[in-house]
Amino acid sequence: VQLQASGGGLVQAGGSLRLSCAASGRTFSRYDMGWFRQAPGKEREFVAAISRSGGSAYYADSVRGRFTISRDNAKNTVYLQMSSLKPEDTAVYYCAAKIGSWSYLSEPYEYWGQGTQVTVSS
Repeated sequence: VQLQASGGGLVQAGGSLRLSCAASGRTFSRYDMGWFRQAPGKEREFVAAISRSGGSAYYADSVRGRFTISRDNAKNTVYLQMSSLKPEDTAVYYCAAKIGSWSYLSEPYEYWGQGTQVTVSS
């Protein structure tokens, strides 16, 4: 599966953005999907994940209550709605796909999008 992330940009603190990740192919619903981010000089970190059906979602403590992950299997797309953004949310955001159950670790994900930059100004 090929993944294409979009929707990043520059936003002021307290603002909102919605990231999208479009997947190619007809097997999107077989994959648990995750969002990760990587800030300059830091390791890639888990942000959120969603089960294949969309029935279960998981969040890092740092974003819980502010970010919402969702998916539309008919459109082969996963979303990350980000609200109450903080300067520390500034990073390149990546979507990833994984057969089987989600993981907060990046290594088990088989497919990755190219990343989209999110910059939050104070």
